[in-house]
Amino acid sequence: MTQETFKEKIAPILPEEAGVYRFIDSEGKVLYVGKAKNLRKRVTSYFVKSHQQSGRIRLLVKKADNILFTVVDSEHDALLLENSFIKKHQPRYNVMLKDDKTYPYIVIKNERFPRLFLTRKKIDDGSTYLGPFTSVSRVKLILDFVRSIYPIRTCNYVLSEENIEQGKFKVCLEYHIGNCLGPCEGKQSEVSYNANIDQIKQILKGKATFVLKGLKEEMQQLADNFEFEAAEAVKKKIQHLEKYQSRSSVVHATIDDVEVFGLEMVEDKAFVNYFKVVNGSIIQTQAFQLKRQLEETPQELLSYAILSMRDRFKSQSRELIVPFAPEYELADATVTVPQRGDKKKLLDLATKNALEYKNRVLTKVDKHKMKQKRSDRVLRQLMEDFRMNQMPYHIECFDNSNLQGSNPVASTVVFKDAKPSKKDYRHYNVKTVEGPDDYASMEEIVYRRYKRLLDEEEPLPQLILIDGGKGQLNAALSSLEKLGIASKVTLASIAKRLEEIYFPHDPVPLHISKKSESLKLLQQLRNEAHRFAITFHRQKRSKSALQTELTDIKGIGEKTIRALLVQFKSVKKIREAGYDTLKEAIGHQKAKLIHDYFEQQEKA
Repeated sequence: MTQETFKEKIAPILPEEAGVYRFIDSEGKVLYVGKAKNLRKRVTSYFVKSHQQSGRIRLLVKKADNILFTVVDSEHDALLLENSFIKKHQPRYNVMLKDDKTYPYIVIKNERFPRLFLTRKKIDDGSTYLGPFTSVSRVKLILDFVRSIYPIRTCNYVLSEENIEQGKFKVCLEYHIGNCLGPCEGKQSEVSYNANIDQIKQILKGKATFVLKGLKEEMQQLADNFEFEAAEAVKKKIQHLEKYQSRSSVVHATIDDVEVFGLEMVEDKAFVNYFKVVNGSIIQTQAFQLKRQLEETPQELLSYAILSMRDRFKSQSRELIVPFAPEYELADATVTVPQRGDKKKLLDLATKNALEYKNRVLTKVDKHKMKQKRSDRVLRQLMEDFRMNQMPYHIECFDNSNLQGSNPVASTVVFKDAKPSKKDYRHYNVKTVEGPDDYASMEEIVYRRYKRLLDEEEPLPQLILIDGGKGQLNAALSSLEKLGIASKVTLASIAKRLEEIYFPHDPVPLHISKKSESLKLLQQLRNEAHRFAITFHRQKRSKSALQTELTDIKGIGEKTIRALLVQFKSVKKIREAGYDTLKEAIGHQKAKLIHDYFEQQEKA
């Protein structure tokens, strides 16, 4: 959208009120969603002083075909509406939340004698969903803990009053080992079961202190009534619960129902750590990354982080602890920027975790870049060593394998970006060559390989490496010349003894330093091709070893032949073995087939 078009069509209708605006492209797609205290001032700012704007903003304005806006009553409403539009349209120019996981919940089913289990899918069926949690392993630990002190059923029976009264179900092993109190047979009342469920809900919401208080009162009452066994059972629950509570990160008993946001900025990225604190304990934590798209301020990013986390965790905490005031305050929560005391310590902990998360992410990025730099460095060195005019990102290496002329096979291994691309490896059975002729075998497989690539219009490698000396190299060159691609690729061979590199039409081999990374890459290619070919050759030899006279006997399979050869060592000894001996080894029916076969052979 040009400045003239904006002044003519959009500027006159923009109000000086709070609201949300949307940049729309020519296809009706939302490019960007923004909020503003004053729509006229904010939207107009995109079309003035364009030389001072970033490249991304200039591109956004250029692609925009229309600007839509929605007026709201307050800044808080603008924040909520903006978040709603971003979630719905996923505009490419908005802040990117780098966290697309599906988080687990603990669901308490809406049914008689509710079940309790882990799920990633929320269904609108009236069930209670607690979470989301950021770790599946933590959810499993919580469930194990809950089940250790509260006997909750795990079956999926429909425990209606009618079904229980008619005796449709029987107690299972869980009942006999004490993990369930048998509601399926009416051995536990619905009131008792639901009392346990209510306590579980309190614990999972972080209100374990409240549950402990009730349990201690119950234990004392049971003891006063001389019900010591029941009191002992409640005491064990209290001990388990206190142990569980001690594992939580206790901040301060006076800090209750708050959310904490630590933030670290690096260039166009923001790293945020979120804490949810209930009754002095951290019950939820999440680290995530935001990516700036249009020069958003730290205050804007913090506002987006707050809204995202409160929406994800369905939080209604009345206080937010933050490092600085966000761009927009929430109408339903107080913002605190602590300078000292326990809340400041909590904020420092969140900030420290954000810093740790930033370091982890950037370290991973740096390692990836280092790996990428190493591969580029090695390939560039190889390009210089071989006097190539392009980087050998795609290299293929050939090797032959045969043993005294038997089962001649060959292999091709493929490296891309200096790493094995195993899905592109290929085996070949040599078809046109009889006897141990490595040169002819190499000529055949190289021709077949690149004839197929040309027929299928697949890209050719930049470098073709042959495992062998001048003879194999010339054989491969002959095939490339027949196909008319000899000038399109670099061809070389590597001799095994002295690691000499040969090129076509050059009698003097190239010697690369033994410490060179490029030579190590060539050796890795050669060794991988040799391993791949040898493995295939062994499989062929093993298979052909079973192609004996025994395979001609109808009803005798490979498994039987292997067993006979292991026991008798040779077909001759199997032939000489009598029917009774064979019968002991493989049974009457198969022994008779073999005995009759050899008997007919002798008569013939």
